[in-house]
Amino acid sequence: MASAKRVDAQVPLPQALGRALDSNESLASLAQRLAQSRERFEAIRPWLPEGWAQDVRPGPIDEEGWSLIAPNAAVAAKLRHHLPRLQDALSERGWPDLKIRVRQAGRG
Repeated sequence: MASAKRVDAQVPLPQALGRALDSNESLASLAQRLAQSRERFEAIRPWLPEGWAQDVRPGPIDEEGWSLIAPNAAVAAKLRHHLPRLQDALSERGWPDLKIRVRQAGRG
């Protein structure tokens, strides 16, 4: 019977997620965009119709715009009617003008 060879693999030490994100340019950029998306959402939360803040989620932010994710088509349609007010709320808080997109959960 052949004996199994023991392979000593060098396992990197675990590091804090934040440090790992910061050490990789792409991941750091992603983390920054996620934080900006959450901050924008907090800025518009008071302007969302009552009860919607728990259903609507902040989505991706990129060079072309920022997405809000609606749970269904009805909320997405109604949310689109509120976009001018939401855009004004962001502008008043000093956020750069960025198109707001509304997407339905489960759809691209």
